[in-house]
Amino acid sequence: MRPPLPPFTAASAAEKARRAEDAWNGRDPAQVALAYTPDCWWRNRDRFLVGRAAIIALLTEKWTRELDYRLVKEVWAFGDDRIAVRFAYECRDAAGEWWRCHGNEQWAFDAAGLMTRREASVNDIRITEAERLFRWPLGSRPADHPGLSDLGL
Repeated sequence: MRPPLPPFTAASAAEKARRAEDAWNGRDPAQVALAYTPDCWWRNRDRFLVGRAAIIALLTEKWTRELDYRLVKEVWAFGDDRIAVRFAYECRDAAGEWWRCHGNEQWAFDAAGLMTRREASVNDIRITEAERLFRWPLGSRPADHPGLSDLGL
């Protein structure tokens, strides 16, 4: 079981999104992959993959390339066993260039609260270091840090 479980309410969908955000901000691919079914189907940008091993490989590659990664997610909509979120994250590349990446995800869950499907669309925008908004220490976003709507994103 991976609470909160379907059917989702506004509160449980927000909790599910925050738990996902915290896990991704921890940047441990094996730990993140435990939130998905062993045969979970993903579309991430232009890549399609199936299964936890593929998820771990993609996230390992991602966080090797996207340095100082910090993510904020916000629920857009939810249904009984589905949640749609929008997100933004900031990172820098090996050349020191900063990026803010905006996107949305659609999630589907099984009765045990594991994600069976994740579809993500993402757009990358180059920013300057001075334009960064996500400046907390690496790891989970502090509870008092503004969310996307509060930041005008």
